[in-house]
Amino acid sequence: MAKNIQSLERAAAMLRLLAGGERRLGLSDIASSLGLAKGTAHGILRTLQAEGFVEQDDASGRYQLGAELLRLGNSYLDVHELRARALVWTDDLARSSGESVHLGVLHQHGVLIVHHVFRPDDSRQVLEVGAMQPLHSTALGKVLVAYDPVAHSEALEVDRKPFTPRTVTELPEFEELLNLTRARGWAADVEETWEGVAAVAAPIHDRRRMPVGAVAITGAVERVCNGGELRSELVAAVRDCARAVSRDLGAGRF
Repeated sequence: MAKNIQSLERAAAMLRLLAGGERRLGLSDIASSLGLAKGTAHGILRTLQAEGFVEQDDASGRYQLGAELLRLGNSYLDVHELRARALVWTDDLARSSGESVHLGVLHQHGVLIVHHVFRPDDSRQVLEVGAMQPLHSTALGKVLVAYDPVAHSEALEVDRKPFTPRTVTELPEFEELLNLTRARGWAADVEETWEGVAAVAAPIHDRRRMPVGAVAITGAVERVCNGGELRSELVAAVRDCARAVSRDLGAGRF
């Protein structure tokens, strides 16, 4: 078993101490509480301060939790709010479409699946919550890249690997695909990531009209497509679901 990194353990203990004790703590208090030398504690605090996780009061010299932790915490809460708001709508979408439904968010240069509704039949299926999907080839990824500037930058930085002969990897063609996605409000993946699998996705926006995720229907090409094109009723259903979740998040009408 790999050993834990001591400096990270100490930093985590320091953050928990600041979160659970008085509003502000001095260097001596922190060092003695954690059984650390003052020099060691000061070095860790300086690193946490540089990263925005800890702030030092100019007048007293005492330390408190920083704004960066609040930002990270809000991001965590946003994902949970997104899932909570999407539960009923994604269940309805899976039931009406007869296919799997995925809810994804931008995470570490990819799409993190945060909710997965199984196809409503008796087939054996694997829960994909926590799985990562590529940005450049999946329907969820292309929607996020088209609407989120951060996702767009990340998609341009990563190696756009060809998963199938249909995967678009060259930048000019990829940008054209994103323009098409923005123009019609949804993205497709017809055997661009997995042979025999097709998907359609639409963006979800929050009260600030910012893209916070995407929802997609995914299934076998022969069911999701008709004559090589995505079935129009599935496209409409995904877009309606995304709009409904967006409204519940306070985005208003799109």
